[in-house]
Amino acid sequence: MARFGCVSLALLMAGASLPAAAQDRTEDNAVTQAEDAFGFSTGRESIGIYSAGNARGFSPSAAGNVRIEGLYFDPAFGLPSIINDSTSIKVGLSAQGYPFTAPSGIVDQILVRPADKAGASILINGDSFGSYGIEVDGSLPINKQLSLGYGLTANRVAFSDGTDNFNHGQGLILRWRPAPGVEILPFWTLNNDYNDEAGPFYVPAGKFLPPLPPRHQFDGPQWADFRYTGTNSGVLASYAPSNDWLVRVGAFRSVFDTKTGYTNLLLGVQPDGSVADRLVIADPRNKNVSLSGELRLTHSIVDGPRLHVFHLSVRERDARREYDGSDEVDLGPTRIGVAVTAPKPNFVFGPLSRDRVGQTTVGLAYDGRWKDVGEISFGVSRADYRKTTTFPGLAPIVSHSTPWLYNGTAATYLSKSVSLYAGYARGLEESGVAPPNAANRNQPLNAVLTQQKDAGFRWTVTGNIKLIAGVFDLRKPYFGFDATNVYRQIGTTRVKGAEFSISGNVTKRLNVVAGGFFLDAQVRRDPLALGNIGPRPVGLPGHLLNLNVNWRTKLIDGLSLDAQVFERPAVPATTDNLVSLPPRANVNLGGRYAFKLANKSATFRFQVSNVFDNRAFNIAGPGVYGANAGRYYLGYLAIDV
Repeated sequence: MARFGCVSLALLMAGASLPAAAQDRTEDNAVTQAEDAFGFSTGRESIGIYSAGNARGFSPSAAGNVRIEGLYFDPAFGLPSIINDSTSIKVGLSAQGYPFTAPSGIVDQILVRPADKAGASILINGDSFGSYGIEVDGSLPINKQLSLGYGLTANRVAFSDGTDNFNHGQGLILRWRPAPGVEILPFWTLNNDYNDEAGPFYVPAGKFLPPLPPRHQFDGPQWADFRYTGTNSGVLASYAPSNDWLVRVGAFRSVFDTKTGYTNLLLGVQPDGSVADRLVIADPRNKNVSLSGELRLTHSIVDGPRLHVFHLSVRERDARREYDGSDEVDLGPTRIGVAVTAPKPNFVFGPLSRDRVGQTTVGLAYDGRWKDVGEISFGVSRADYRKTTTFPGLAPIVSHSTPWLYNGTAATYLSKSVSLYAGYARGLEESGVAPPNAANRNQPLNAVLTQQKDAGFRWTVTGNIKLIAGVFDLRKPYFGFDATNVYRQIGTTRVKGAEFSISGNVTKRLNVVAGGFFLDAQVRRDPLALGNIGPRPVGLPGHLLNLNVNWRTKLIDGLSLDAQVFERPAVPATTDNLVSLPPRANVNLGGRYAFKLANKSATFRFQVSNVFDNRAFNIAGPGVYGANAGRYYLGYLAIDV
């Protein structure tokens, strides 16, 4: 019985598969490692119908729903792969067992673990745009209780629009186990980005899409380069004083320091490629800093076939963001494809505006599991949210709220292979920042109360194949442009949808991860909102289908082939719904060859992305577009030494 309690607590710590050692880069394979099709990434591999920036039509990252092994984390700068072993998107039944689930889903990141044995991985990569780089990851045991993990990267990255940059990163992570039941993981990362040219955004003159720009050509200005640093540091620790008690704590500091920044706008673009104005906006140095973390006490009680788990949680956030103060230069009319020759002007910056958000959330949660019967979980928390906005020369604007937040889920086992579930969640979520062409560009938007209902089933078709399907109803405020080009709330979005995931081994050699969603998204405009607001939200397709397969062939020992197919219909691109991105399908093909190189494990990975060269635009904001890549080739060689 004690063993049951210990195992249950271990499962509840992260809710994900065990992380790889720091030096095992030759084994990265998202298709074989993913538990479902809702979103998974490891190393340079990423699959699924959702991502950290888009789940069920919304962004869980922008909403503030990021976790490190289940504990709250508010990133000003994303956690780099040199210490991030994998990232999973948790929605619906896949979020079962996570205390305090969020309406927009959860982005859960698993840290790498320094190994008890010394070793390293070397990864060399490149692509047909001209990118190349090297990464070194490894472990260095210090004694039986203490191991050091390290990571180093250096890359020259060339993008499809002709821009490029140079960046390097480094990270350290310690794994200290000073006593049985105790694990302490302090970590630190630093990323530097240099000469990162500001690619163009296209704003058409009318209700049409801009023409596609020339391939891999950057018209400038060459002096409009980003320069930034991003750091993450913190500690993740756990202490199990007995089989039925667990204390976990995560404390994190995340910094995004933009030393120079630019926005490159082509305004009034015509179908023939002529441009009314090229506007370049320069930003002064600004810094975003976030301190966040969670303390969680967990107690389990085993009652025969029933397991009761109780959580007491305290979450804290202190986030500071700087913006505004920009200057701009109008470089006049031009054409797409014509190089900018104007020299860099002497920009004069104004004072910065500042936002500071302080939030403390205290909550209680229960997770009950009855063997062969079902599961039930619920959580209640109280948030103390305070936001202070300071504009130059004005008194601070303070908003304060203390909402109750709650969630509940229930699942019943109809048989050993079939279970049904239903859930409800109410959360306080952030709304991201205003897009680059807004009058209030980069300004953080207000936090909002959101709610979600969902239900579905899980069917273990065979021991290796799992089907998950569900429906959901999600409601959030809708943001768009008002009559003065300020990006603000102009209505409410209701998204009703269905989703499915099929994953597993069809045969011993064939892995399949397939999924999709179908959305009925509607906008209800605010009575005081001005302008033409269409019935569908910008950027949400009516459906998306995604198929990933990995086949270990018999042709050559160690050779596997993989394919990814993606399809979506037209997508509304403007607030009035008069312009849409056309339907798009995409196919990626690849392979990997595992072999021995000087008696060391090695993997050569090669991919063709966008096989049929289906070029298109992406939406950077309502009526604002960036160009996607056409067909390109990429690969890497990983060696475990």
